[in-house]
Amino acid sequence: MSPTARLAAMQRTGTSLDEALALYDALPPVELTGLLGRWAGSGLATGHPMDGLLEAYGWHGKRFDGPDEAHPLVFADDRGQFSVNPALVPMGLVDRHGPRLRTPRVAAGARRTLRAARTRRPRARLRMVEHRGVVTGTMSYDALPINDHFRLVDPDTLLGVMDLRAMSQPFCFVLRREG
Repeated sequence: MSPTARLAAMQRTGTSLDEALALYDALPPVELTGLLGRWAGSGLATGHPMDGLLEAYGWHGKRFDGPDEAHPLVFADDRGQFSVNPALVPMGLVDRHGPRLRTPRVAAGARRTLRAARTRRPRARLRMVEHRGVVTGTMSYDALPINDHFRLVDPDTLLGVMDLRAMSQPFCFVLRREG
């Protein structure tokens, strides 16, 4: 089965973290030039506390304008897309209380307040970093101890693994190139 088909099956049914990481480890690295552009994001359900959380809050994806101009959190609402400053996101709460934070009532309230955290400035950088034994394109957040490491599923699809210091397990997600 091709990596694209494997990933599609995992996204339909969910998967274990071990299976998601096995696919990630089997994929080739991505160069920084391969990351540039706009990407639509979606989670990969592995039992992580963040599963479904970003989508519930209106996460659209990521935007990489250049090596020093990465926008890690692009959201969308009825007024369009906007970048959110990740430094204003309480990541400690997310890891401990993820399921409670994605209830419809809490998510609706958070969606209404996200624009207050918007930014026009890039809040991350792209670098080649070794992760799980392979040097690959990585986005490092400016104000948080987070690295998003990417592997190439196909020319327009990336499998990402978010590594946050002190998080109980990595969070897996998918990016699909736009336009």
